[in-house]
Amino acid sequence: MPNEDAPPLGGVLETSLYVDDLPRARTFYEEVLGLRPMVVDERIAAYPAAPGSVLLLFQRGTTGTPVELPGGVIPPHDGSGHLHYAFAVAPEQLAAWQAHLEARGIVIEGRVDWPRGSRSLYFRDPDGNLVELATPGLWKNY
Repeated sequence: MPNEDAPPLGGVLETSLYVDDLPRARTFYEEVLGLRPMVVDERIAAYPAAPGSVLLLFQRGTTGTPVELPGGVIPPHDGSGHLHYAFAVAPEQLAAWQAHLEARGIVIEGRVDWPRGSRSLYFRDPDGNLVELATPGLWKNY
């Protein structure tokens, strides 16, 4: 049962992926998906995914120790396995995205027409993560 006393959340601000080869991952996210980095160094690339939403790519193996910053400490974190996440896209852009991906040799692994009228395309990034492009209607709040 949800705790009614919990303060409200404002949304998911960051999504993190852990990649084996950061330069390879950057090439995919920048050249295939058109994202432009806000921050890049040898361990991280940060991309604005939408207003108020950031996609973080971490070089696997570089986040297991605390990072001390002038304003505080970021605790260690890590992840493994093939993860799944979705980008929101406008309904009229889904076919253009499919053509764009296929023209770059990206295999579309799945397509779903959802009960609320949403449609999704599924494909993989170079690290095997499952990327979804979904149109509005997939969830009650989208």
